[in-house]
Amino acid sequence: METGNVFCKLSNGFNHVKDSSPTRAVLDVLGKAKRPFEALNVFYTMLDQLSSYPDIAAYHCIAVTLGQAGLVKELFDVIDCMRSPPKKKFMVGPVQNWDPRLEPDLIVYNAVLNACVQQKQWEGTFWVLQQLKEKNIRPTNTTYGLVMEVMLVCGKYNLVYEFFDRVKQKSIPGALNYKVLVNALWREGKIDEAVMAVKDMENRGIVGSASLYYDLARCLCSGGRCKEALLQVEKICKVANKPLVVTYTGLIQTCIDSGSIENATYIFKEMCNYCSPNNVTCNIMLKSYVDHGKFEDAKDLLENILNGRIRSKADLGQQAVADKFTFNTFLDACAEAKMWNDFEYAFREMLSNGYHFDERRHLRMVLDAYRSGKEQLLEHIWDYLCHNGRVPPAAMIMERFCLKLRQGHTTAALSCISSFEESKIGSISSKSWSNLLNRNADLLKEESIAKLVHELDDLSRPGSSCHSLYENVLSSCTEFLGGSGGKAASDGRMPLCNS
Repeated sequence: METGNVFCKLSNGFNHVKDSSPTRAVLDVLGKAKRPFEALNVFYTMLDQLSSYPDIAAYHCIAVTLGQAGLVKELFDVIDCMRSPPKKKFMVGPVQNWDPRLEPDLIVYNAVLNACVQQKQWEGTFWVLQQLKEKNIRPTNTTYGLVMEVMLVCGKYNLVYEFFDRVKQKSIPGALNYKVLVNALWREGKIDEAVMAVKDMENRGIVGSASLYYDLARCLCSGGRCKEALLQVEKICKVANKPLVVTYTGLIQTCIDSGSIENATYIFKEMCNYCSPNNVTCNIMLKSYVDHGKFEDAKDLLENILNGRIRSKADLGQQAVADKFTFNTFLDACAEAKMWNDFEYAFREMLSNGYHFDERRHLRMVLDAYRSGKEQLLEHIWDYLCHNGRVPPAAMIMERFCLKLRQGHTTAALSCISSFEESKIGSISSKSWSNLLNRNADLLKEESIAKLVHELDDLSRPGSSCHSLYENVLSSCTEFLGGSGGKAASDGRMPLCNS
C-alpha cells in the first residue's frame, strides 16, 4: 500500500513538471505568425515556471521560429539554455532527480542553418556540420539542402556543387537539393546545365516542387527561352495550387529584369490564354513600356484596361482595372513626352474612376499642360476641386485668375481670388502678381486690366477683410498699366507660392 502511494506521488510530480503543452502552443502560434521576439519573451517566461519549463518540443518551436527570422545570437542563447540547468531553484518534491538539460538535435541544428541562410553566414554551416559529426548525428538531405542554400546566398557556387555531390554519394538528392542547384547554375548563366539537372531529377523519379519548376522557368526566361519556360508552368500546376497569375507575372518580371521587353510582351500575351492579368501584372507591363520608350504600347495597354479588354479567354469573369499607380505612371510618361492630349484624356479618366487630384504630384504637370493650351483641363480640375469642397492650390488660382482676364471676364477673375481669400493666396506678394501679368502680357488687354483696377479700387480700401490681397493685386495691375513692370522669370515659370 505504501509503495503504491509513493508511485502515485512520483507520477503526479512528473506530470506536473512536464505539463508545458499550453505554453508550447502559444510558442507555436507566435512562430507561425512570424513574431519571433514575442515568442522569445514567452520562452523566457517558461524558464521561470516549473509547470511550463521547456521540453524538447518547446525547444523545437522556439528554435525553428528564431531560425526563420535569422536571429542567430538569440538562437545560440536558447541552445545555451538547453544545455544548462535551471537558473531558478524549483521545489520538485519527490522528483529529486529531474534534470531538464537537453542536447540540441537535428531539428535545432537545421534551425541554426536556416538562420545562417537569412544572415548569409557561411562559416556557421561548418560549425553545424562539425557538431553533427561529433554527436554522431547523420545529416539529412534537408540539412544539406540548407547548407547549399547558405552557400548560394553567399555566392559560393563551387561549394553548392560540392555539397550536392556529397549528397549524391550518400543518398538520392531531394527536391530541395535540386532547387538550390538550379538556382546556383542560373546565377552563373549555366542554363543548359540547369535544364539537365532537372531532367536528372525527373529520371530518378523525384517529383520537383512548384518553386523548383518556377525557378527553372525564370532561369529560361532570363536566357530568352520563353517557350521552354512556359512548359514549366504545366508542371507547376500539377504539383501546387499556386495562382497562375503570380507565376506568369514572375516570368514577365524576369524578362524585364533581363532587359527584354519583347519577351515580356510575349509572356503577357500568352498569359491571357490561361488566366487574367491582374493590376500588378498590367502595371509592370505599363511601367516597362514607358521605361523602354514604347509610349504607343503603353497607351494601347491603358486603353485596353479602361475598356475592360484585359481579361483571360479562359475566365471572362475576371479583368484588370486601372489603379492609382496605373494612372500616375501614364501621366508621368505623357508629361515627359509632352503628349498633352493623352495627358488630358488620362487625367479625366483618373478623376472619373475615383482617384483624386494630388497637388504635390499633379500640380506641376497640370500647369504645364494648361500653358501648352489645355485650358479646359484646368477648368475641369477647378470644377472638380470646388465640387469636392477642396481649395485649389495657390498657383492654380493665379493661373485661372489670369485666364479669365485674358478672356475679358474681370468679374470671374475677381471671383477666383475672392472665393479663397482665407487660403494661401492671401500671402502672395505683389511681385508675384506682377510676374504673372508680365508673363501673359501679349494676351492681356489693357481695358480688361483697367476695368479690374476700377473694381479693386473699392475692394482694397482699408477696413475690408481682403485688404492685403486686393492691395497686392491692385498694385501689380497699376504697375502693369504704367508699363514699368519687370519681366517674368527667364524660364517662364512662376513660383508656386511667394510671400
